[in-house]
Amino acid sequence: MTWEAAIKAGIWIICLSPIWGTFIWVMWEGEIRPRFIPEAEINALANAHIIRYGERAAEMAFIEEDRAWRYSDSFAQGKWKRVREEIDRISGEI
Repeated sequence: MTWEAAIKAGIWIICLSPIWGTFIWVMWEGEIRPRFIPEAEINALANAHIIRYGERAAEMAFIEEDRAWRYSDSFAQGKWKRVREEIDRISGEI
Protein backbone atom coordinates (compact mmCIF):
# COMPACT_ATOMS: atom_id res chain seq x y z
CA MET A 1 0.00 0.00 0.00
CA THR A 2 1.42 3.33 -0.99
CA TRP A 3 1.39 6.45 1.11
CA GLU A 4 -1.16 8.04 -1.19
CA ALA A 5 -3.55 5.12 -0.78
CA ALA A 6 -3.05 5.14 3.00
CA ILE A 7 -3.78 8.88 3.15
CA LYS A 8 -6.91 8.47 1.02
CA ALA A 9 -8.09 5.59 3.22
CA GLY A 10 -7.43 7.69 6.33
CA ILE A 11 -9.39 10.60 4.90
CA TRP A 12 -12.33 8.31 4.07
CA ILE A 13 -12.29 6.86 7.59
CA ILE A 14 -12.16 10.31 9.18
CA CYS A 15 -14.93 11.66 6.96
CA LEU A 16 -17.26 8.69 7.43
CA SER A 17 -16.75 8.18 11.16
CA PRO A 18 -19.39 10.78 12.20
CA ILE A 19 -21.93 9.05 9.97
CA TRP A 20 -21.18 5.61 11.36
CA GLY A 21 -21.00 6.97 14.89
CA THR A 22 -24.44 8.52 14.51
CA PHE A 23 -25.85 5.32 13.01
CA ILE A 24 -24.45 3.23 15.87
CA TRP A 25 -25.75 5.70 18.48
CA VAL A 26 -29.27 5.71 16.98
CA MET A 27 -29.33 1.91 16.82
CA TRP A 28 -28.15 1.68 20.44
CA GLU A 29 -30.68 4.20 21.78
CA GLY A 30 -33.68 3.14 19.69
CA GLU A 31 -33.31 -0.60 19.23
CA ILE A 32 -30.76 -2.19 21.55
CA ARG A 33 -31.03 -0.24 24.83
CA PRO A 34 -34.86 -0.59 25.05
CA ARG A 35 -34.41 -4.38 24.87
CA PHE A 36 -32.69 -4.19 28.28
CA ILE A 37 -35.89 -2.93 29.94
CA PRO A 38 -37.19 -5.81 32.07
CA GLU A 39 -40.15 -7.67 30.61
CA ALA A 40 -42.02 -7.13 33.88
CA GLU A 41 -41.82 -3.35 33.44
CA ILE A 42 -43.12 -3.57 29.86
CA ASN A 43 -45.95 -5.86 30.99
CA ALA A 44 -46.84 -3.51 33.84
CA LEU A 45 -47.01 -0.51 31.47
CA ALA A 46 -49.07 -2.49 28.97
CA ASN A 47 -51.50 -3.70 31.64
CA ALA A 48 -51.81 -0.19 33.11
CA HIS A 49 -52.64 1.18 29.65
CA ILE A 50 -55.22 -1.57 29.06
CA ILE A 51 -56.86 -0.86 32.42
CA ARG A 52 -56.82 2.90 31.89
CA TYR A 53 -57.75 3.14 28.20
CA GLY A 54 -59.45 -0.17 27.41
CA GLU A 55 -59.76 -0.76 23.66
CA ARG A 56 -57.79 2.42 22.92
CA ALA A 57 -54.70 1.22 24.85
CA ALA A 58 -52.64 0.45 21.73
CA GLU A 59 -53.59 3.80 20.22
CA MET A 60 -52.53 5.65 23.39
CA ALA A 61 -49.24 3.75 23.47
CA PHE A 62 -48.72 4.76 19.84
CA ILE A 63 -49.34 8.38 20.83
CA GLU A 64 -46.61 8.06 23.50
CA GLU A 65 -44.30 6.52 20.90
CA ASP A 66 -45.06 9.35 18.48
CA ARG A 67 -44.44 11.94 21.20
CA ALA A 68 -41.04 10.39 21.89
CA TRP A 69 -40.27 10.53 18.18
CA ARG A 70 -41.26 14.22 18.03
CA TYR A 71 -39.00 15.02 20.99
CA SER A 72 -36.15 12.94 19.46
CA ASP A 73 -36.11 10.55 22.41
CA SER A 74 -35.10 7.31 20.72
CA PHE A 75 -34.99 5.33 23.95
CA ALA A 76 -38.56 6.27 24.95
CA GLN A 77 -39.71 5.59 21.40
CA GLY A 78 -38.26 2.08 21.57
CA LYS A 79 -39.80 1.53 25.01
CA TRP A 80 -43.28 2.56 23.89
CA LYS A 81 -42.96 0.46 20.76
CA ARG A 82 -42.36 -2.57 22.98
CA VAL A 83 -45.34 -1.59 25.15
CA ARG A 84 -47.56 -1.20 22.08
CA GLU A 85 -46.46 -4.59 20.74
CA GLU A 86 -47.20 -6.17 24.13
CA ILE A 87 -50.67 -4.58 24.17
CA ASP A 88 -51.30 -5.94 20.68
CA ARG A 89 -50.13 -9.39 21.82
CA ILE A 90 -52.35 -9.32 24.90
CA SER A 91 -55.33 -8.05 22.89
CA GLY A 92 -54.85 -10.85 20.39
CA GLU A 93 -55.07 -13.44 23.18
CA ILE A 94 -58.35 -12.10 24.56
